[in-house]
Amino acid sequence: MARPDGRAPDQLRTVTLTRRWSIHPEGSVLVEFGDTRVLCTASVTEGVPRWRKGSGLGWVTAEYAMLPRATNTRGDRESVKGKVGGRTQEISRLIGRSLRACIDLKALGENSIVLDCDVLQADGGTRTAAITGAYVALHDAVTWLADRKSLAGKPAAVMHRSIQAVSVGLVSGEPRLDLMYAEDVAAEVDMNVVCTGDGDFVEVQGTGEANVFRRDQLDALLDLGVLGCTELAAAQQKALAS
Repeated sequence: MARPDGRAPDQLRTVTLTRRWSIHPEGSVLVEFGDTRVLCTASVTEGVPRWRKGSGLGWVTAEYAMLPRATNTRGDRESVKGKVGGRTQEISRLIGRSLRACIDLKALGENSIVLDCDVLQADGGTRTAAITGAYVALHDAVTWLADRKSLAGKPAAVMHRSIQAVSVGLVSGEPRLDLMYAEDVAAEVDMNVVCTGDGDFVEVQGTGEANVFRRDQLDALLDLGVLGCTELAAAQQKALAS
């Protein structure tokens, strides 16, 4: 069965990482997975939350949000609703956990970095695009601290691995990589895979949306996820080298 955009089952959408998209943050990246676009900014603050003071450890956290018209119908701003939705909280925590897997908080020293991931346009895979882009923004923020000699350890020791993420799923029984929205809503199984640049897993979120799935199908989806993350790691390194 052909995919809506004509891609092969194991093919990523066109991925673009544009650094320094915003002039104010210590790190900023516009990440594009096809028509999904997420602005990731990294803001540095000297000091850490009160519960972490005196530990010698830094802190990295994330917040995720979607613009009202990022989707095909307008959604209310959560600030107007007066509370953050459960989905937003869950994705924010996922991004934060994922990025903390790539950083040595002791080498970071008592500095805090907040990663804001704002979805400008959504066409599936917003959380995985956010993680992939936020890694590059975080890297630039750590470089900013290093240039000011504000790290507790050597710059190379602070970010000791890369982190990227991609969606996979079963659509009409076929394993597919990097689902766009039309595929995401039709998937029998939906999964998000977060990997290191070495192919180790940070987190796997998988759900039988419309059906159960077998072990061999799980293995096929994980293999696709690792393949996609390997290509995304290369895209990150290319962006950082530019």
